[in-house]
Amino acid sequence: MAELLFKLNGVPDDEAMEVRELLAAANVDYYETTAGNWGVSLAAIWLKDDRQLEQAKALIDSYQEQRLERTRQQAQLNPPEPLLRHWLRYPLRVVAMLIVVAAVLYVSIVPFLSAWELRQ
Repeated sequence: MAELLFKLNGVPDDEAMEVRELLAAANVDYYETTAGNWGVSLAAIWLKDDRQLEQAKALIDSYQEQRLERTRQQAQLNPPEPLLRHWLRYPLRVVAMLIVVAAVLYVSIVPFLSAWELRQ
């Protein structure tokens, strides 16, 4: 009987590809379902033979630990840029975004202000 092994909803494409390659290299028989046309079905990797479940889970657990460690190392090597430095590096982008925010606030608030003025 088929056994759910790995859900693919929200998983990056590179991670899904690496899991497929890992299972293929270990000769684990699996098949894959997609989320369908509207994205409401379960995208997942399923085992054809549930006797391989422990082996497959151990492979995926080991892979995910390694991926987590790689991600942590990359985050330490490339820390996020402070907000003030980003603003100083891209001043035109910041000004443009502030103008857009001001325009959205203006369009959102004006109908309420005009209705309030009519009541007085």
